[in-house]
Amino acid sequence: MKEILARYIPERALDPAFDLIVKCNVHLKIVNERVTRHGDYRKTPDGRHQITVNASLNSYRFLITLIHEIAHLVAFEKYGRYIKPHGIEWKRTFQQLMLPYINPDIFPSKLLPVIANHFKNPRASSDTDAKLALALKQYDPENDKNYIFEIPLGGKFRLYNGKIFQRGNKRVKRYECIEISTGRIYLFNPNAEVELL
Repeated sequence: MKEILARYIPERALDPAFDLIVKCNVHLKIVNERVTRHGDYRKTPDGRHQITVNASLNSYRFLITLIHEIAHLVAFEKYGRYIKPHGIEWKRTFQQLMLPYINPDIFPSKLLPVIANHFKNPRASSDTDAKLALALKQYDPENDKNYIFEIPLGGKFRLYNGKIFQRGNKRVKRYECIEISTGRIYLFNPNAEVELL
């Protein structure tokens, strides 16, 4: 298992991350990409702690996602199953578990300030923190996608599922976009990746 994990996370994070997986008795599954999530945690009917993480993530996002999901497990075990999934107990747990990894031996120096800022108050998804998502994106392989904020007002784009939208105005944080076939309005994070038409 350690040899497999070594392919997905930064080299200096391997030993502490593997030790955490063993300590928490995690059954880790590395899975094909899911568009709607980077990873998830669940307790299986037989009582095992199963964590899945997308294989397609770059090593830094993979590590953050792995620790995010382990934080769910640790928070549920410590505080009980009735806490909010991304409530204060999870946030504190995530901060504590992530702290040893926030150092220049693991993350590039230009990424460290963005990560440190994110972990002052971690969000339910690293994607909802636009600055962190954009910083992590720099370490992804090149692709032909654009971010919503790069699409011009009135410009059209396609999602992974084939639906076509027209970009509208920015609200407070998200962009209002109209689905062409239905006329329904949807809100998109500025860093959502789409195909410009």
